[in-house]
Amino acid sequence: MDILLKNNKEIIKNIELINTKKCYNEFEVIMVIYQIALENTLKRLINLKNIINNHYNYEVIAGITGRIKSPESIEGKIRKKKVDNNYKSMIENINDIAGVRIICNYKDDIYKIRNIIRKQKDIRILKEKDYIKKAKKSGYSAYHIIAEVPVKIKEKTIPIKVEIQIRTVLMDFWANTEHKVKYKTKKKLSNIDSMKLSIYAKIINIINDKIMKIYRKQNAKAKGVLVI
Repeated sequence: MDILLKNNKEIIKNIELINTKKCYNEFEVIMVIYQIALENTLKRLINLKNIINNHYNYEVIAGITGRIKSPESIEGKIRKKKVDNNYKSMIENINDIAGVRIICNYKDDIYKIRNIIRKQKDIRILKEKDYIKKAKKSGYSAYHIIAEVPVKIKEKTIPIKVEIQIRTVLMDFWANTEHKVKYKTKKKLSNIDSMKLSIYAKIINIINDKIMKIYRKQNAKAKGVLVI
């Protein structure tokens, strides 16, 4: 990431070389670079999706989406983390400016996908957090990976951080709903409603486990294993 900081001035002087996108200030240049990192990661993971699904002969990965954080969200994260409000601090401390979400059907698939991502030479893992084995206080569950992916600008290759979240369909439903209820309404949630959401997350986790158990049972039967 230091290369990005050192070469900001050179990149700005050669704006037209960044995917022919027009940029007018340093922040826009940085965001374009994160956008390229996101696009590269999405292409890589979509390719992996096809390989994985064909290998296991079922839909291990149901869907993949990506997004770039808005300037307002980045500013909010900087305030929340209580770090310096400058580009260097932003690049060093905000790990999810570019984010990818991988959705699968079963909990076991999350770890299959994680293990495959770990083996990719062009994806360097910096940090992992397992919110499935230990959910957040709110009830949120997912597997998070902070990775570096290469972005080529002129003759240079710059490592850019991308967050990869892996969730089941049910985990994704809860997380999206909780986010809309808590943040999109711009109204503070009562303690009782926060507790209810946490309880619902636990219920969803139980459903995930029960569905996984049925899937394992059926899979074992298909392989000719005696299931009692």
